[in-house]
Amino acid sequence: MVAIGLSAGGVARVRFALSCLWEVMAGVRVLCDPGRHALHLPWANRVRPRLAEAGLLDGLLGQLVPPAPGYLPDFLTPPPAGLSPDLGQELAVLRATPPDTVRAQLDLCPGPRPAAVAALYADPEAGLGRLADEIAAYWRLAVARDWPRIRAVLDAEVFRRARRLAEDGAAGLLNDLHERVRWEDDALLISQRHCAAPDVPDGRGLVLVPSVFVWPSVLSIAAGDVPQLAYPAHGIGGLWECPAEASDALGAVLGRGRARLLAALDAPRSTTELARHTGLSPAGVSQHLTALRAAGLVVTHRQGRSLLSSRTAVAEALLGASA
Repeated sequence: MVAIGLSAGGVARVRFALSCLWEVMAGVRVLCDPGRHALHLPWANRVRPRLAEAGLLDGLLGQLVPPAPGYLPDFLTPPPAGLSPDLGQELAVLRATPPDTVRAQLDLCPGPRPAAVAALYADPEAGLGRLADEIAAYWRLAVARDWPRIRAVLDAEVFRRARRLAEDGAAGLLNDLHERVRWEDDALLISQRHCAAPDVPDGRGLVLVPSVFVWPSVLSIAAGDVPQLAYPAHGIGGLWECPAEASDALGAVLGRGRARLLAALDAPRSTTELARHTGLSPAGVSQHLTALRAAGLVVTHRQGRSLLSSRTAVAEALLGASA
């Protein structure tokens, strides 16, 4: 059990952030044991051959990231800066990790060191450069193609949690993150059977990092300067599926165009994306979205210059009932 002290002052310092490195490390862990992360099997089966061909599964990155629940060195996931993740900036932070920090955390890894990890231990500066290059290659081969879709899900999750905070306060937000997480007695308690991190009782702030690949568990860093909790984002169930077709019954009630839009909103999408997926005109999509928002079936939020729409729980229930 990890207990992250969260007094009233600590809760005031809780923030959300998105991280490319968290997605990389959690994704490599998925590839270590795909059966444990069955939801991501379509992605794993698609990217594994190209990663194997590039030698990335057996390289330094693959040797540093163990299957769950093995220890993941904390320097691999430095505290993310905010809600606009940039892989290059995160890799710059990784490269700047002090050598003593690298060695101290590698000392926590059990068993003999593979050759690439031993080389990193002997020369952290050069090793971190090689690691950053491998991460950039991994990103290009395994994540870049899907990043817009993943990013849309993560942005929608932050929007959803901000709304939950506004409606239900900090307790409602923190107690709804994951079944293994609860907030009580001024502490955020994380139930991890195999987590060896020490308790953090001093009430520091906390970075909440929604993630796609961390599903179905949570990953915590409680021993660093900034405690972090990576947890599964809402709405990843259909991330790797093609949009479902709306049933004729739902089309008869809502109209075929609106039913088709709801089916296409398996992930948050812009008006342009919805037009491309459904074959409707952008003007028609906008008109239908206005009606669906008024009926409480769709919510829309801003991401940069784009407006993304997503289904509400009521819409999910309608689609499920008519399937």
